[in-house]
Amino acid sequence: MTTLITGATGKTGQRVLRRLQALDHDVRGVTRHSTPRFDWHDRTTWTEAVAGCESAYLAFQPDLGLPGADEIIGAFAAEAVAAGCRRLVLLSGRGEEGAERAEKALIASGAEWTVLRSAFFLQNFTEGAFVDELAAGSLTMVEHTVAEPFIDVDDIAAVAVATLLDPGYAGRVLELTGPELLTFEEAARAVGGPTVAYRPVPTEDYIATLTAAGLPAADAAGLAYLFEEVLDGRNAYVTGDVEAVLGRAARSIDGLGRGEQ
Repeated sequence: MTTLITGATGKTGQRVLRRLQALDHDVRGVTRHSTPRFDWHDRTTWTEAVAGCESAYLAFQPDLGLPGADEIIGAFAAEAVAAGCRRLVLLSGRGEEGAERAEKALIASGAEWTVLRSAFFLQNFTEGAFVDELAAGSLTMVEHTVAEPFIDVDDIAAVAVATLLDPGYAGRVLELTGPELLTFEEAARAVGGPTVAYRPVPTEDYIATLTAAGLPAADAAGLAYLFEEVLDGRNAYVTGDVEAVLGRAARSIDGLGRGEQ
């Protein structure tokens, strides 16, 4: 069975791919620069990417909660199912109305689906959006007061592989969190050191920060308002789904950077 891995160089995709390869599983990792090429926003790239695959790990870019993502996921899932790629595992977000619309579109496709609703990635602080600013000694974020159960992406990858290979997870929604609640300020200082200057700013100012960093204006606005939406306390709790699937506790921020297990 060949498994398609979208976003194969992304934080979760590359880890899912490596884990499946280590199990001698046949995988096809695709990106906008791979052969075959795959682009969520270019439907002409879908057919070749999915041909001959029986399962797929779906990690949408730039974010599943942004407008229009549900239509793309629904169209891709329908094409995948028609091509014989029925087992679809979707990386989603917690408490995002847009992401929930995409989940419903996936389910409506007739796929054998599993949804992984993930908390914010711990690796955003070490290999993602916050790295450069943290290295300069600060972190800017949308104003909020609640904590978040940040998750290690190695845990997400391990759960994704388990759900891809075990048909018993079909038809289930799993909420993936770390074992503890931390504010962005606490997480930034745990990774970057106690002298990190944390800078909460209004949403409009955060949009300006993102666009100054090179993000397209529409994506910057979408992400900023998405953060404003979900950082209102709705996700300020931990779950036991990682442990239920893996048989061990979810990794804490103290274990960040120790690699796959």
